[in-house]
Amino acid sequence: MRAIDPTITKTNSAAIGEYDFQTKLRAMARAILRAKGQLTLPEEIRRAAQLDEGDLLEAELTADGILLRPQKVIDAAQAWFWSPEWQAGERQADADRAAGRIETFASGEELIAALGRRTKEHGR
Repeated sequence: MRAIDPTITKTNSAAIGEYDFQTKLRAMARAILRAKGQLTLPEEIRRAAQLDEGDLLEAELTADGILLRPQKVIDAAQAWFWSPEWQAGERQADADRAAGRIETFASGEELIAALGRRTKEHGR
């Protein structure tokens, strides 16, 4: 029986349990290939990779063995959020928020009034 050696990587800084995804981790576990090609990944691997029942995995045969990559399916109604343009805007908004370049309003009316003042200031 051959041991499975998946490589877990993630570019964000989130930490899941004892796993720090800013660095590349190697997790080892044994699994048995069952009838019809079914494979059960050990719980610690599923938890570290944030896998749930029914998640899609892409399998690739490499020179080092078999590489499994989680694939998240995006609902077509929400695909706009994951477009490069929208994600660039999200990163800019996060940077503005971190730098304190934000305004807070107590109500929708306050927001509308501030937008009206800005429009007049810019001659629109």
